[in-house]
Amino acid sequence: MIPLFDKRLIRAADNFAVNQLSIPGIILMENAALNCYYTIIKEHPINYGIIGLVCGKGNNGGDGFAIARHFVNNGYVVKVIIIPPEKEIIGDALINYTIINQISKTNENLKIKFYKEIKNIKYLNECDIIIDAILGTGFSDELKRPLSDIVNSLNQIKSYKVSIDVPTGLDLDKGYGTPIFKADLTITLGDYKTGLFYGKGAINCGKIVKENIGLYNSYFDSLSTETYLVEPKDGLKYLPERKFDANKYSSGKVLVIGSSKKYPGAGILCANSSLISGSGATSIAIPSNILGLVFPKLLEATIKTYNNDDYFNEIALLELSNDIEKADVIALGCGLDRNEETIQACGLLLKKYYHKTIIIDADAIFCLVKYGLDNLNLENCVFTPHLGEFSLLTNVNASELQKNLLYFGSEFTKRTKSFLVLKGAPTVVFLPNGKVFINSSGNNGMAKFGMGDVLTGVISSFIAQSNNIENSILSAVYLHSLSADLLAEEKTEYGFTAKEVAENLPKSIKFLRGMV
Repeated sequence: MIPLFDKRLIRAADNFAVNQLSIPGIILMENAALNCYYTIIKEHPINYGIIGLVCGKGNNGGDGFAIARHFVNNGYVVKVIIIPPEKEIIGDALINYTIINQISKTNENLKIKFYKEIKNIKYLNECDIIIDAILGTGFSDELKRPLSDIVNSLNQIKSYKVSIDVPTGLDLDKGYGTPIFKADLTITLGDYKTGLFYGKGAINCGKIVKENIGLYNSYFDSLSTETYLVEPKDGLKYLPERKFDANKYSSGKVLVIGSSKKYPGAGILCANSSLISGSGATSIAIPSNILGLVFPKLLEATIKTYNNDDYFNEIALLELSNDIEKADVIALGCGLDRNEETIQACGLLLKKYYHKTIIIDADAIFCLVKYGLDNLNLENCVFTPHLGEFSLLTNVNASELQKNLLYFGSEFTKRTKSFLVLKGAPTVVFLPNGKVFINSSGNNGMAKFGMGDVLTGVISSFIAQSNNIENSILSAVYLHSLSADLLAEEKTEYGFTAKEVAENLPKSIKFLRGMV
């Protein structure tokens, strides 16, 4: 796990460096600038091209001034646009501004321009690299004019773009902002910051590289955080253990209650994924009248039919009672449909079998919202919604959820005492103990029907095998997306399906074993 830090902890680190270690702020700024210079030329090497910088008045702007000095000292042509008036530049930033201002008087390769109007941004049109050093980690809320106009104009320029510490416009604690500087590279100073890896941060940061400011790395190890980035070794570490003397029943019993006349394929994907990811005994419960649709597409899953024409209801629940009792995990919802009787049956299932681990996906989410979550014990439940379904669960508009996703996710698990796998780019896992895990694998080729059904099957299988909900979720989420990443390399992000992601799971496990 890679710890991720919020603004409060980053401020604490800066204060510790200055007040406890007695490192002057100007030294921290110089360390940051020099490391940023080397990172930029390593990530995007150019032969003495034109470098553009846009700088604010605070420490982020001061970093930019110092970076400009390193570029011009190494033979580059450098253009600097400064947003605030000269009189507003203070502190360590003023020291570095004063230095480059003096250099510009004798070195024609360094040109400084103070921002007056939006057309000034065209001054950077011919730059090979544009560096964003406008606002740092302290920014909150949304950009106002003229900064919003400036960022929008910079985003139109076809140059390689770099953000120092954080893209301007991104609130690090909320992973949100509008507009946001669109970076190809973000150099995070000190350590990794939460908002860079999810929401609008994941979209706008590009490649993220960590650089030192002169504070020893073990300092960050002493900080307490509840948010982590899931990395490859976690996907492998939390795989269910396969015992030497395992048998099909000790290797996890999963019951999929899904598929309907309307949506027969979803439950099939879930059941097949459960088997492919190691479940010893997977069964799927379906209406008897769709047996002919489901049977030919199943692998070795056992089929349990109930005598109902189209949908899951209370009578079906009664017929399946023995199968539910025998199962280690119930996967509920994939293609289930939203009939009024199904709503009641889902609610009754959770009331009667609250002691069972139940993965709640797709139509079951809708049904339980209609039934009423507050009437249920959800401590052993894993919800796997996408953003729209999470909006139903929280009764909060999706656009509002995006503005503070970690807050709403944590509040939901705190209220329900359940586990939440919020599917998206990236998927974020919330635990009832308050911990949050952001997945680091996955690609936009996963935006297709059936991907969530496959994930539900893998989560169900891993929990059934290990009886460890937290570890199973983390491994399943990572490996599911890794499988898609490997397929994207082979077929591009356009050319693979959910079925192929399921079938590729064993290869992703083998790949991970060779990688870690």
